[in-house]
Formats: sequence, structure tokens, C-alpha cells
Amino acid sequence: MTAKKKITQEQIISFYMDDMLSEETMTQSIYAFAKRHNFEESEFYQFFNGFDHLKEEIFAAFGHNTIRMIQQSDAYQEYGTQQKLLSFYFTFFELLTANRSYVMAQLSGNKDKLSTLKLLGALRRVFVKYVEQLSVVSVDFKSDQLNTLRDKGVAESMWMQLLVTLKFWMDDRSKGFEKTDIFIEKSIKAQFDLIDTAPVQSVFDLAKFLWKENAMV
Repeated sequence: MTAKKKITQEQIISFYMDDMLSEETMTQSIYAFAKRHNFEESEFYQFFNGFDHLKEEIFAAFGHNTIRMIQQSDAYQEYGTQQKLLSFYFTFFELLTANRSYVMAQLSGNKDKLSTLKLLGALRRVFVKYVEQLSVVSVDFKSDQLNTLRDKGVAESMWMQLLVTLKFWMDDRSKGFEKTDIFIEKSIKAQFDLIDTAPVQSVFDLAKFLWKENAMV
């Protein structure tokens, strides 16, 4: 009997992505999946609680790998906030393009939007945490609670923008996805232009006022 080998999280992800793109080896169970790739079923559960969790973590891995790659660049450390976000976008979509068949198989055939959002749930947490650490908004409310709400609101709006860009990329038929590159540049610039406008400052001032008023009631 061939000894079963130790497996890594990255290997499980790679095996699963390959299997999902091969009709003749579609995975029916974790037992069959582990047996096919010669590792113990129990080792699968060291990393994932099931196939649904694995699929979520694959998209999260795209986010983690993107952040790791851009932060390894010395130039990235000198970038301003907008340039850092652009770097994330371009690197992220390069990774998606390298795995486009898998991404399209998982997302384009899924008509249930709630299921799609669940599939991207782990990626959302990775991205939102990344954006919050960028400190996109410079307005300081002199309150940790208000600043936390401010950062979360901006991060969530940027997550929605990432979803819009993902949909644009999936529908993009231009050579080398050049239209997606243009869309990324224009949409990120528009986001930061809106954040920097006086009306946004007024909205933040109103939120601060209402927060204080409610606290006094």
C-alpha cells in the first residue's frame, strides 16, 4: 500500500481547483477527494470544515496572496493611499485572470446572488480589513467610536466597488482585459475624488452632530 503523504492547505486548494475544472474527476465527497490525491481525509479537516468552506477560502487566498505580493515591493511602501489601492486592484485581477476558468466556473453559473455573496464572504473580510488599515479618510472625529464607524463605512463602500469591478471583469471581452484596467483607474479615482469633496465632509459633520445628540438624549 502506498503511504499517504502529508498535505498542505495550498496543495488542497490546487487539487480542488484542478478537479473542479475536470468533468471526469468531479469531486463527490471529501473521502473520495482525499483518496484520489493520496492523503488522509482527517488532514482535510485541519484546514477546512467542508467543500463550501474550502471554496470560500480559495477566494480569500486570492486576497491574501495579493496583499502579500504588493507588500513585498519596496516601491509599494512609498505609495500614497490611492496608489496602494490601485496596486491591490491590478495585482488582484492579474491573479484572477491567471485563474479565470475557475473563477468563472464558480461565479458565472451561480444565479443565486446570496450564495455568491456567501462564497465571497471570506474575501470580503480580507479586503475590508486591508482597506481599513489604509486609513483612506483623513477626517478625524476625535472619537474612536466615530472613527471606527467612518472606516467601516468607507471600507464597505469600497468592497461594493470591488464587486462591481469583478462583474465588469467577468463581462469584459477586450484583449488582455484592457477595458477592466481602464475601469479600475477611473473608478478608483472617482472614489477618492468623492471622499475628498466638501459634501462628504458635511455628511461626516452631520453624523458627528447626530451621534452627540443621541448620546445626550
